[in-house]
Amino acid sequence: MGDARLLRVAEPVTEFGTHALTSLVQDMRDTMVHLNGAGIAAPQIGVNLRVVIFGGQPSLRYPEAPTIPDTVLINPQLTPLANDTEDGWEGCLSVPGLRGVVPRWRHLRYTGYTLEGKHFERIVEGFHARVVQHEVDHLDGILYPRRITNLTQFGFIESLDKA
Repeated sequence: MGDARLLRVAEPVTEFGTHALTSLVQDMRDTMVHLNGAGIAAPQIGVNLRVVIFGGQPSLRYPEAPTIPDTVLINPQLTPLANDTEDGWEGCLSVPGLRGVVPRWRHLRYTGYTLEGKHFERIVEGFHARVVQHEVDHLDGILYPRRITNLTQFGFIESLDKA
């Protein structure tokens, strides 16, 4: 948090299936696994492109979360399918040591492209919907603390665990 690269709007990917894009996704995956994340966006590793990955192995940071398919999502578009939101605790690899309660759409459709440039869409809810919204926010220069509506539900993980 505080790095200007995390506050800018990422650029769309225009070339798919390239060695550079494959290497980027592998770097993101390695970083996410190393830090026990549930997802990561390209801007979090200093690359200003609209690429996020999430899912895969259960995360040590979210041990009780349901499994999410291992996903590479490029140039994503999110569409809420209802107005209902749900509050949930979030953390972030770019905001280490902190957690907060963030409202997110409960049901949504996301569309985008695979690494090879194939268009796809999914309809999701719950934790899956939360993760994709969190990661796509990174592409728009938004860190989760800006979405917190009740700052009494934001703090250092160690302090929150004691409370």
